[in-house]
Amino acid sequence: MPDAAAALDAPAPSLGHTLLWGFARVGSVLALLVAWEALARTGTFTPFVLPSLSSVVERIGADARSGELFINMSLTIYRAMAGFLISAVFGILIGVAMSRNVIANWFFDPVVSVGFPMPKIAFLPVVILWLGVYDVSKITIIVIDAIFPVIAATLIAIRGVERELIWSARNMGASDRELMWQIVLPAALPQILTGLQVALPLSMIVAVVAEMLMGGYGLGGAMMTASRFADSRGVFAGIVEIAIVGYVLIKAMAILRRRLLIWHQEANEPTGV
Repeated sequence: MPDAAAALDAPAPSLGHTLLWGFARVGSVLALLVAWEALARTGTFTPFVLPSLSSVVERIGADARSGELFINMSLTIYRAMAGFLISAVFGILIGVAMSRNVIANWFFDPVVSVGFPMPKIAFLPVVILWLGVYDVSKITIIVIDAIFPVIAATLIAIRGVERELIWSARNMGASDRELMWQIVLPAALPQILTGLQVALPLSMIVAVVAEMLMGGYGLGGAMMTASRFADSRGVFAGIVEIAIVGYVLIKAMAILRRRLLIWHQEANEPTGV
């Protein structure tokens, strides 16, 4: 296999090249943070409009020492991940059913076609009326929003599996169950994971928005409380905390994807220059 041999013969990147590439990937974020601190310290904006980054970091540290940060962060992550996992399970099941069963496709296709493009946050008042303002309602609105990309990705992925693979498996005597688990789902897995990678940040976004609108504990609720009390540092601290949590979740999902697709050709493709 010439490609594999070429990959083995290729020289490993030097330490300097690795460090330079790593800095280049975070350079824009560092530049933004430096600009934020500089603008706040030059007096271009008042501390109320734009508190300095150092004061925001100090506020995050104070929240961490008091334990409030970990309570709010854990609740937001719990709601987002609960909604995401429910969306993943039922989204994949519905997508598989739509791809394999005519009746299921007849029933769910109009719902997906109408529900996918519409802003699902519009259902929030109905969810509040039915379920109140506690965790069940917040997780429910996350599921309503995050399940559609999973359904669509699963359906498109399974329908896009090469017919030759299925015919070959049939000719070799594979049963329907063996065909699904050993041929169809592995072939469709990369695109299904792409749908999950779309659903995960959606779950985090909707969790924060639901907390802002419903109140209570959580990163979104803490930001709205700080806003009501004109606590500018608290609002910006919430923005930084949400950004960090979202980044960690997305990176974790990317690592999981690479682990699950270690056998796939995309695992051997370069991830950067």
